[in-house]
Amino acid sequence: MIEPTRIIAIRHGETTWNVDTRIQGRLDIPLNDTGRRQAEQMARALADNPITAIYASDLTRAWETAQYLGRALSVEVTRDEGLRERGFGEFEGKTYAEIEALLPEQSLRWRKRDPEFAPPGGESLLTLRRRVMETAQRLAAQHPGELIALVGHGGVMDVLYRAATRLDLQAPRTWALDNAAINRLLWTPEGFTLVGWADTQHLESVALDDGRFTDGPARGAVSAQ
Repeated sequence: MIEPTRIIAIRHGETTWNVDTRIQGRLDIPLNDTGRRQAEQMARALADNPITAIYASDLTRAWETAQYLGRALSVEVTRDEGLRERGFGEFEGKTYAEIEALLPEQSLRWRKRDPEFAPPGGESLLTLRRRVMETAQRLAAQHPGELIALVGHGGVMDVLYRAATRLDLQAPRTWALDNAAINRLLWTPEGFTLVGWADTQHLESVALDDGRFTDGPARGAVSAQ
């Protein structure tokens, strides 16, 4: 019997583009002052947890968030490109309103969570799910019986939640994807199990929820970032 791997999954802290409802995707946007404060508060809240390994997306907003946790625990952070945000191609750099105005047909498929739709130059939800699942399973399998942290993006968190709750890619999202929230899962070779989600008690103020600000105009409409 393989012991379960305990996972703490964390979305990066807030960025200016989160506030502006602008699609980040693979663009390398740093944390804003609020995001750095959120990351510090998250790290302080987890400082007594026996985390043995920290893996993070190499995009600055996630990497910087993970560094706060690494310093609090004296654990080195390891980059993993598999934890990057969904590639949004031509959507990147645009606001939701701009996408809807300039690319209405593509915007509609995006809002409907068409699993096969990929913005030009970007990833489909199917591709995102395959990448995130392969990465999370690979990392979890390396640490049976241990507690690890995965620091990534809204799209990554969304995939993990759906995997743990057995929800389809097209199911409307009714769960939060808060910046710097603490999310807990278990992994065994049989799959992921949800332990706790969207814990933000450690934050001084409520982070911007991805359903309203970084995922799209309406919660559940599109993939987070």
